[in-house]
Amino acid sequence: MGPTSALVLFAVIWFMTLLCVVPIKLKTQQDVGKVTPGTQSGAPEVHHLRAKIWITTGISIVLFAIIGGIIISGWITVEDMDWWGRLDNAYPDN
Repeated sequence: MGPTSALVLFAVIWFMTLLCVVPIKLKTQQDVGKVTPGTQSGAPEVHHLRAKIWITTGISIVLFAIIGGIIISGWITVEDMDWWGRLDNAYPDN
């Protein structure tokens, strides 16, 4: 795995983790009881975004180490995911 693919893998893991972490302990304007006129009642009032970004980064580093280790070790390869057998005949012998 090259540096570019490692960076892309980490970015994908980080954003997917962020999307899972953001709704945790989110308080909306309706939950707090003061809805600003002209805004949606489900708009966030208390979001703790800085803490959630640090939590996301920590979880992402652990997941990246595990997934990157599996990729680098060769324990799972692209050929293992060839469920329909399309890679066997990608370059037929002439």
